Amino acid sequence: MFTSLRSRLWLSYVLVITIALSIVAIVMLIFLIRNPFASREIQQRLRTTQSLIIATPQKFIDHPNSLQEITQTYNVRTLVFNSARQLIFDSNPNIPPLPFPRRNLLGRNVQTARDGNGEVWLYTFKRLSTDRILVIAAPRPRVPALNIFTDQLLLPIVEGGLIAFLFSLVLAFALSRWVADPLQQVVVAARNYPEGSEEMQPIPPRGPHEVQDLARAFNSMVERVESSQKSQRDFVADVSHELKTPLTSIQGFAQAILDGTADTPEARKQAAQIIYEESGRMHRLALDLLDLARLEAGTADLKMSSVDLSALLNNIVEKFKRQAQKNGVNLEVNIPEHLPALIGDGDRLAQVFTNLLDNALKFTPPNGHVTVNAIQAGAEMEISITDTGIGVPREALSCLFDRFYQVDTSRAGGETAAMRHGAGLGLAIAQEIVQAHDGRINVRSEVGRGTTFVIHLPLAV
Repeated sequence: MFTSLRSRLWLSYVLVITIALSIVAIVMLIFLIRNPFASREIQQRLRTTQSLIIATPQKFIDHPNSLQEITQTYNVRTLVFNSARQLIFDSNPNIPPLPFPRRNLLGRNVQTARDGNGEVWLYTFKRLSTDRILVIAAPRPRVPALNIFTDQLLLPIVEGGLIAFLFSLVLAFALSRWVADPLQQVVVAARNYPEGSEEMQPIPPRGPHEVQDLARAFNSMVERVESSQKSQRDFVADVSHELKTPLTSIQGFAQAILDGTADTPEARKQAAQIIYEESGRMHRLALDLLDLARLEAGTADLKMSSVDLSALLNNIVEKFKRQAQKNGVNLEVNIPEHLPALIGDGDRLAQVFTNLLDNALKFTPPNGHVTVNAIQAGAEMEISITDTGIGVPREALSCLFDRFYQVDTSRAGGETAAMRHGAGLGLAIAQEIVQAHDGRINVRSEVGRGTTFVIHLPLAV
């Protein structure tokens, strides 16, 4: 019982209302026990009696009968003290006397005092002369608490409490549903998600702000899960596709050797060569996949040290000059002689620049240009590799660093070429290497006009 959030919320709201009503009842009871209406009437009699005596003090100071008479008229008790705090007159000498009045530090009109029997008196005092102090007192009214509760408080509390209780039940039910229903919706969606369709409809945010945040966080989590699942499916499909072609070739030519179809030395040599090349392709694919997995998991062994970026880039460009001449591409280099050192893995950074420069040369037509620039931009180095090649469509730029992603774009002459080299893992690996160095890599491109890759790497501190 009361194990669900909705029932507990409902019960908590009811308890809050009950406690609030109880506090109101207690305050009313205390108020009535103190009987402020009767107290005010007594205070008025005390002040009136005091005013009459002060108006003609000589008439009362030396005439006890006059004091006794006015005391009986207003039903109060009159006491007179001298300057030595001795009681010299008491209109009710048969009951315990009251103590000498305390100084009125709080400026109250009427103070309280207890006699020898513990009875509480309301009193007011005034100095009549240098040797006379007048005290007017009356017992504080007392009303039995049980009578007050039964005669004056019970019925309105029961009526008001019943109305408030019924209203609180309705309000508590509405509030508990307002909070609990959206949470229950999230629970049901989470429980049924593996059994549902591949793409789950987002949960509409409802209820309190915190519950809406929970619904949005759940929707975001589902999107990430679905994206991850789709990425895994695509990854398996891409790997299967990449392995299918070399395996088919290896199997086919191995079968040709086995069944004697390749019956000449030249045919057997050709079959062996193809088997060797395709197995090498599979080996490179496996190494790239392993390399990418380690980089994404953060377990790649990066040998960080001071890197002379100027020497590193010049060495890479020197290796590609012959390929650029062979392709008829003009390779330009704008690298200052002395660049600030940065901390990184020189071999991994060389892998990034080699991949980007190799792609730029492969997809730049004859008489095109490939430019390598390096400048210091604040606290980081900015390296850019620009080509005047076939370019990448705008809609494909966001996916360019995905694993196995391939781009088909139209040349100016209308023929179609696939922007693909190897297994399509080079850019994905390059991005992971740059991010492992706390850097970033961006790309901008326009079909028919070329592509620019920009790498930002932090300088050594």
